[in-house]
Amino acid sequence: VQNVGAYGVEIATALRRVQLLDRASGNVHWADPAELHLSYRHSILKNTDTGVVLSVELGLLDDGLSAPIRYGELARTLGAREGDRLPAGQVRDAVLDLRSRKGMVLNSQDHDTWSAGSFFTNPIVSRDQLPSVLDAIRSRLGDEVAVPQFAAADGGVKLSAGWLIERAGFGRGYPGADARARLSTKHTLALTNRGAARTADLVALARTVRDGVRDAFGVELRPEPVFVGTQL
Repeated sequence: VQNVGAYGVEIATALRRVQLLDRASGNVHWADPAELHLSYRHSILKNTDTGVVLSVELGLLDDGLSAPIRYGELARTLGAREGDRLPAGQVRDAVLDLRSRKGMVLNSQDHDTWSAGSFFTNPIVSRDQLPSVLDAIRSRLGDEVAVPQFAAADGGVKLSAGWLIERAGFGRGYPGADARARLSTKHTLALTNRGAARTADLVALARTVRDGVRDAFGVELRPEPVFVGTQL
């Protein structure tokens, strides 16, 4: 429902159609991707319960090769060049290894994996807003800092939420080993339950991080998970 993606590929890349149940009328119909208004971590199905996905039809490649490698970290791990296509199983193994090292593959013995995945989406700022954000970053970190930037839809610029969180003073494991909810020790984008956290603990941590990044750089981080019965 949120056009999930990683390492240069999104569900939108392969999606052909989805079968939807309209909860109000009970009608079932097939919808083309264009009807879903897919964008970065979003579709019209997110943040609503009016439609339920019953089936998904994907268009897969039949030559045993991956989609073109578009993500630098993945290309380096595979010893490939961006744009190369490699055996799909080899790419899958590399992705799972990278995700495991970041605590993003569930392991019941590792509390760093007790999360909802990346908690904040990478913020997209307009070209008009970008200079003030960069000024705030350089004012805090120095003129020589290299700020990760990526082209986004509609002419905006995507920034790295994890990079901003760390530079705003929230390191891995924040706020400390005794906290019931804290940032992963492997990946600052994950808010983790150390075994006894309640919703209030996670929301309080998320609010602290969100407000800290906004105060430091003027960038508003938005949560990726959908909230039920609570709000940030």
